[in-house]
Amino acid sequence: MKGSTETMGEDPLVAAVRSGAAEAVKALVEGGADPNAVDEHGTPVLCLAVDAFDLPVLTELLFADPPVQLNRGTPDGRTPLLRAIDRGACEITSGLVNAGAHLYLKDAGGRDALELARHWHVTGAEAELRRRSGATGPVVRRAARDGWGNACEELSLGGLTVRNGHTAILTELEPAYGIKPSFAELLDRALTEPDVDQPVWFATTFAAHERDDPAVRAEAAALRDRPDPLERHFGAQVLRLALLYDESDDDSFKRPIVDLFLSWAAEEDDPRVMRPLAAGLADALDPRAEQALHTLIHHSDPEVRRWALSGLTSPAVSGAPEALAAALTCTRDPDAAVREQACRALTGPRAPADALAACLTDEAEAVRVTAAIGLFLRDDTRGDAVLRALGPVEKDSPYYGAFHQVWHHHRALGTAD
Repeated sequence: MKGSTETMGEDPLVAAVRSGAAEAVKALVEGGADPNAVDEHGTPVLCLAVDAFDLPVLTELLFADPPVQLNRGTPDGRTPLLRAIDRGACEITSGLVNAGAHLYLKDAGGRDALELARHWHVTGAEAELRRRSGATGPVVRRAARDGWGNACEELSLGGLTVRNGHTAILTELEPAYGIKPSFAELLDRALTEPDVDQPVWFATTFAAHERDDPAVRAEAAALRDRPDPLERHFGAQVLRLALLYDESDDDSFKRPIVDLFLSWAAEEDDPRVMRPLAAGLADALDPRAEQALHTLIHHSDPEVRRWALSGLTSPAVSGAPEALAAALTCTRDPDAAVREQACRALTGPRAPADALAACLTDEAEAVRVTAAIGLFLRDDTRGDAVLRALGPVEKDSPYYGAFHQVWHHHRALGTAD
């Protein structure tokens, strides 16, 4: 059972890592356990966390004091970073690189981090699995979520399991080596994966955005007229990231993208493309986008509706009548994530508290909790029972961030009766 650390004769830290018990790992390390402990095969616990795709455990080990040995290899010579690349684990790789793992150490085949990632990218995960395992049966594929909650795919064959993040890893590593693939190459990498929620899509669009180059933004804008919706999605997402990460006060940068998105959204019929368009218009915080966002809260795609409503949340909290009306409408949306966003938009003093109270019986817990927090912050006790029923809200709770407002509010929540 996940969380159990009792294994006869096994080092307690090794047992905790193997069972995925992040809190137990933290307690053991804080209590003096050696974060560089190894199992019966000589495999460091950091590598065990990598092999299990366990980001929470890995994070506890990375923050250990004394420090974990980031570049300590296994008996086969692979460092935790090289193992993470072999596994195709994007978020694990990023965590190790950000912690200072060395990029130039090599595996038994003489490949450093970049060369290993490129090998998997060129060979393909299925072909490399067959080569390593020697198995000839079908590859088992299953949908999974990485440590950041993002969609990915796991491929298993012959007792080996990897995730499909190798091309994303290659794309994220290249800048550290001074390599900048062309816009066309990044687009080609993305187009090999038809599911835009897979890791390669964020990695490639973010790499293009990071160039911070008007020529790149022009190439992205030119994709608007392509017949392939995947190409249009790529262009829209690159430009959406430009709006998201823009910290300047220069309206001449943002205005052309908003103008493009407004006309593009009016014509676009593919929901995959509409999502970054709606997100971009929401992120822009541009009054010119508000009318389009009011239209998009009625879109057929729930993610588009949620993004549109997120762009209207600030005006709704400020009491703008049209935005408040939109939020009230969305409390009855068939999608729970849209209803949850509607509750966030109704936290302002001019919003009717009864609308939040009506959401306390919603079938989705996240909607009930968001409504209850909104009421609590308005000194309305009708949602207190919902919040108390959650019990202790720990760091791994999806409500942890929102509860900071509750904990620091002048009114104490109190305990259950």
